[in-house]
Amino acid sequence: MDKQYQKKFDFNNLFILEMANNHQGSVEHGKRIIEAFTEPVRIAGVKAAIKFQLRNLDVMVHPDYRENTENKHISRFLSTRLSEEQFRSLRDAASEAGFLTMATPYDEDSVDLAGRLGIELVKIASSSAADWPLLEHIVQSGIPIVCSTGGLPLEKVDNLVSFFDHRGANFALMHCVSIYPTPNHKLNLKRIKIFRERYPHVTIGFSTHEDPNNTDAVKIAYSFGARLFERHIGIETDEIKLNTYSSRPEQIERWFAAHQEARSMIGEHASPSDVDDPQEQESLASMMRGVFSKDSLKQGSVIQRTDVFFAMPFLPKQLHSGQWRQGLTADRDYAPYEPIADSIIPDIVARKEIVYKAIHDVKGFLREARISINDESSVELLHPYGVKEFFKHGAFVIHCFNRDYSKKIIIMMHGQDFPSAYQKKKEITIQILTGQLEVEIAGKQRMLYPGDTLLIPSGVWYTCTTQHGVIYEALSTTEYEDDAVYVDPAILARLPEERKTRLNNWGRHQFDD
Repeated sequence: MDKQYQKKFDFNNLFILEMANNHQGSVEHGKRIIEAFTEPVRIAGVKAAIKFQLRNLDVMVHPDYRENTENKHISRFLSTRLSEEQFRSLRDAASEAGFLTMATPYDEDSVDLAGRLGIELVKIASSSAADWPLLEHIVQSGIPIVCSTGGLPLEKVDNLVSFFDHRGANFALMHCVSIYPTPNHKLNLKRIKIFRERYPHVTIGFSTHEDPNNTDAVKIAYSFGARLFERHIGIETDEIKLNTYSSRPEQIERWFAAHQEARSMIGEHASPSDVDDPQEQESLASMMRGVFSKDSLKQGSVIQRTDVFFAMPFLPKQLHSGQWRQGLTADRDYAPYEPIADSIIPDIVARKEIVYKAIHDVKGFLREARISINDESSVELLHPYGVKEFFKHGAFVIHCFNRDYSKKIIIMMHGQDFPSAYQKKKEITIQILTGQLEVEIAGKQRMLYPGDTLLIPSGVWYTCTTQHGVIYEALSTTEYEDDAVYVDPAILARLPEERKTRLNNWGRHQFDD
């Protein structure tokens, strides 16, 4: 296999500009198309590929049907035929203009031609997505693959994904509707979301055939999870007119802009905690209520609800009504109507607040992963360095059963790690359900992905961490109390109740204290 194809290609944010037969059988017109779309791509700053269609028409079209006019495609293909050298000239022009090069081969000979031309990416047309001899030949080429799925029922897409997975292909899928042009009510964009959920290891895209002036579809497609996109392109002359689904340069500019607008609105790197925009916080503060003293307060006195009132405006460094709690202590003397300082809030966060936040975070993570857990399950928060350090060093453990063998569901939130330890008696097999877990076991690093399993024998040191959060299943021999031994003496010095918190019923937040 050629070395250039051995590295995995990143399909994310790839834009495929499909020339198809819009070159009209003219190399010069094909080069003018490439030139016309170079500037829109440069302005948008996107990763783009120019795509060609390759066919060995002497083999692909039956001799008895070459003059047949009933199939419109045959006459179109024959009238726009280009030689290998002509395609090479177009391929070189696309590369020199900064494009990736891509081709759709419709027969085995054309797959070989793509290899000879040095084509970097291969596209499988929807009409070829169940052509198993051709698919096998394409996979054997080693060229990264993008496959359209127009007209394929879900069970056949399953077959396709399984076929590529079993052969170790570097591939992406594209939702596509093979109607030219595609009316809005037949775009079926929700299928992108279905693909994303059904094939989470595959980059999903959208191959479009709607009206080129439609810039809404790309926004919706992106919001559903599409991360690569395709459009037919071309330019018109006095003699050459475009079909109704091919885009001119100015239409592609608007298409790029719509995609960027969708990315900006959705927030590509947003997380649930990304709500700290200063402008937004200032706007909210202007409508919040501050806490003010009703009468004089003495330093050290316990402040009751009857001693204060809530009113606008909420002032800088003031306690706001949402922070109020009964029994705060006055940090100084306060005159009537004076704002209460936010510095009176104790620095020590209550254990209950940490546990409640952990429960809510974990339940949200489980819902996102579509993992259902009975609310009456017994759970533990493991916090070897104390409950205040739970969100840095800890894990959330759901006990399923403990007999001759034990089963637990373990959740670690983003950025959490668990310190080095070993089990004295039990051995554990873990399997990742969602997310990624980095494990160091017996001095060796392992990165585990969904579906991966790992055996942790008794007496073997291990530690683990997760960057974005992980849920995994842990099967072990019988669970014993205080079976874990930690390497850090600071952990061993803590009492058992300082290292874990039990919830007898996490649905109703029932503590063991």
